[in-house]
Amino acid sequence: MLSYSLFRNDPKLVVIRAGTPLYVEGDPSGLMYVLVSGEARIVVGGREVERLHAGTVVGEMSLVSHEPHSATVEAVTNCEFACVDEKRFNFLATETPGFALKLMRIMAERLRNTDRLLGEQQAH
Repeated sequence: MLSYSLFRNDPKLVVIRAGTPLYVEGDPSGLMYVLVSGEARIVVGGREVERLHAGTVVGEMSLVSHEPHSATVEAVTNCEFACVDEKRFNFLATETPGFALKLMRIMAERLRNTDRLLGEQQAH
């Protein structure tokens, strides 16, 4: 989870109504998003893999790799997301102590959770 203080003055906010996707698996990307308010979920292959709360980052893999989104992010309640483009991402990574490390931890945790889910599927 990232501190909201990094994004509170960001004029690039997107409001997503409950039940509406922020983006869909396979959509092109050029942005990372930080959930500012509300609750959302990450869905892969029709299966919810993570619940998101304020401070959660999504879209980071697509921003870093320049590949389409690997999951769908859908608002569970009305949500507000801060948009982070590549220029701002690079600024945060170089000028904000701990930002890149926190982001790597988030990505590592998601990878472990995905591995665990795949292991559970194979066991059945």
